[in-house]
Amino acid sequence: MLHELRVENLLLLERAELRLAPGLNVLTGETGAGKTMLAHALDLLLGGKARSGIVRPGAGEAYVEGVFERPPGLAPELAERLSDDAEEIVLARRVWPDGRTRAYVCGRAATVGDLRELGGELVAFYGQHEHRRLMLASAQLDVLDAHCGPGHVAARGRVAAAHRRLGELEERRAELEALAGARERELDLLAFELEEIDAASPNEEEQATLLAERERLRHAETITAAAAAAAEALAPEAGGPGAGFLLAHAVRMLDPVAALDPELGSSLQRLQTMLYEAEDLGAELRRRAWEIEGSPGRLEEVEDRLALLARLERKHGGSIAAVLEHAERCAARRDELAGAEVALEQVQAEIEAAQGELGELAGALTEGRRRAAPLLAEAVRTRLADLAMEGAEFEVALTPRPDGCGPAGAETVELVIAPNPGVPAGPLREIASGGELSRIMLALLSAAHADGAADGAATPLLVFDEVDAGIGGHTARAVGEHLRALAASRQLLCITHLPQVASLAERHFRISKTALGAAASTEVLELAGEQVVAELVRMLGAAEDDRAASQHARRLLRAA
Repeated sequence: MLHELRVENLLLLERAELRLAPGLNVLTGETGAGKTMLAHALDLLLGGKARSGIVRPGAGEAYVEGVFERPPGLAPELAERLSDDAEEIVLARRVWPDGRTRAYVCGRAATVGDLRELGGELVAFYGQHEHRRLMLASAQLDVLDAHCGPGHVAARGRVAAAHRRLGELEERRAELEALAGARERELDLLAFELEEIDAASPNEEEQATLLAERERLRHAETITAAAAAAAEALAPEAGGPGAGFLLAHAVRMLDPVAALDPELGSSLQRLQTMLYEAEDLGAELRRRAWEIEGSPGRLEEVEDRLALLARLERKHGGSIAAVLEHAERCAARRDELAGAEVALEQVQAEIEAAQGELGELAGALTEGRRRAAPLLAEAVRTRLADLAMEGAEFEVALTPRPDGCGPAGAETVELVIAPNPGVPAGPLREIASGGELSRIMLALLSAAHADGAADGAATPLLVFDEVDAGIGGHTARAVGEHLRALAASRQLLCITHLPQVASLAERHFRISKTALGAAASTEVLELAGEQVVAELVRMLGAAEDDRAASQHARRLLRAA
């Protein structure tokens, strides 16, 4: 439902704000006052193209905003564009004099496509110059399904879900088939890479150890010389004077007197310990020098091992950790490929089951449509006779889809009409004029929802423009009655010039044009009480003080 419509600087309209009620809302005014201006404002909210010259002369921009109630069951792909707690949907459009436009959804910048998709869920437009939703095959199918009842609409939802499931399975099968095509080649590559990594057995700790060892081996001569010199200083191989010789001499000097002085005894023990340490350390340094000097090929071995690890790092991520992670991924992918054939067989079986389920569900949908189509056509023909289209032929034709079953079933719908006797019947989209289209749509919706079968929230706002073109008298009253009946379960906005229709409105708006000097402007006013009576008198073509017309207007309101 549309709560509010705000328009600024659109053509002759400087500013207007309409607060629509549930049920039937009407917009009236003199010819040329600009009634279709508001229809164009709604068209902009639905993603329609902005015509050149629609910005009010002298204004910097035109602005249109609609505040809609959020309908239940909004499609997930549309709902994700809104915040979860949003109870209203605000669509807006700015238009600049140079033709540029900008769209907004709930205050955020959006695309015109966003407006078109969201607006299609919120408004259905039927008129002479604006969106012709009835021309869309999907909309014609919606009307037939609505006539079939809520159980049928629920069945269509199950068909859509089954079709979506089948599509997902077919995508999975395509992935597995593509996988199988390159399976052997990829398995060979995976086996090679895993074998290469397993053979190398890379380890971060080993790498760190090898890097330290390579540094030692690269300076082996310096280290060997230093260790040998230190060993000689501590304990010369020839027995000459060194630290060990001097310590031994000190021990010999103290040993005879150590028993005579306890403190000297303690010093003797320390000297003996230092002597043992010097001798042991000297031997260790000499052994280490021999070890380094005795492994001339070790540096080459270390360099080769580090080069192998570096090559793996370059190929698989830049570190040993990345190489190990790559090996895990390769193993997982190898297992996936190994099970691809089994998975393909399983998916194929699921596809066959899903095709059978979809065929069964779509078959039930087709049967329901075949039963309902002639009943809907007969109901529409009856209503068309009330709407000044007596003698019009109308049929609902079902045609199998050339591509098989789709998300809405296995057939398309074409509404076929011959508006006048003797005129060949043809598709509605090719035959009907604007006024006829509005009345046909009114008859269709009235017939489809005659027993309250369909959910009015499916199209919360219906807009009718030119629905009363070229009619009057009893036919005008019939149009009004059909509109009011349709408005019992949904919101309608009707642009009309007939007092019989306007008298039935829950809320009545008048648009009028005034000329101030060289500039003309238009204003929209919500009417109440005697203002409604006065507007009906004007629509009856009478003077303001015509008592008979005033009484007629009041009778119309009482009859409503």
